[in-house]
Amino acid sequence: MAARGTRAVAVVVGVGAGLGAALARRFAAEYAVALMARDAGKLEQFAREIEAGGARAIPVAVDVSKPEEIRSAFERTRNELGRVDVLLYNAAMRPFGRLMETKPSTFETTWRVNAFGAFLCSQEVVPAMLGKGRGTIIFTGATAGTRPFPTSAAFGPAKFALRGLAQVMARDLGPQGVHVAYVNVDGAIDMPFIHKLRPDLKPEDMLSPAAIAESFWHVAHQDPSAWTQELDVRPFKEKF
Repeated sequence: MAARGTRAVAVVVGVGAGLGAALARRFAAEYAVALMARDAGKLEQFAREIEAGGARAIPVAVDVSKPEEIRSAFERTRNELGRVDVLLYNAAMRPFGRLMETKPSTFETTWRVNAFGAFLCSQEVVPAMLGKGRGTIIFTGATAGTRPFPTSAAFGPAKFALRGLAQVMARDLGPQGVHVAYVNVDGAIDMPFIHKLRPDLKPEDMLSPAAIAESFWHVAHQDPSAWTQELDVRPFKEKF
């Protein structure tokens, strides 16, 4: 097990059974990783799996719709692993509903999880990144951030807000050495939730979580002379 401070630190916010887990596994190859999500039990099990492979991982339970929990989560991360070098914000809430089917509370919570949480997590890591003159922040986007469906009354505006935040931050922080990018995941991800929602989809119709994670890895390690600010990833069969 790597000791504190011997590895760069990556935080994966929104570690679930799909992309979040794939991101954690990919970055754990060279980083100490903080795994953030709401389910403490699943996080602990996943952290043990990563550490069994010789990497360093800590489970940090957090509800990203609550500012006080975000503060505590990042304070613990800094205390146990050190200052954050890479932030991967993958947290999402994806309700379905048209305008009149969507409760105000659903609209607000969806915005908090998708956009407000990203704002707060970024504020937790940016000061140290600016102090070093380098760092990477990548937000997981979705089709709804560019062309939402009629049933995305809450999700679409939240992803538009996240995309806007990424653009603002890239213009602000890029010249100071901090790379900010938005990855538009334009299609269904091969994961249990999608299998239940769309049992008709075949593997080739979906994005592989490991393949998406590889794209995140590439963006996170680009030369500053050729940074990507927005990236679309989609299955080869996806219409766009």
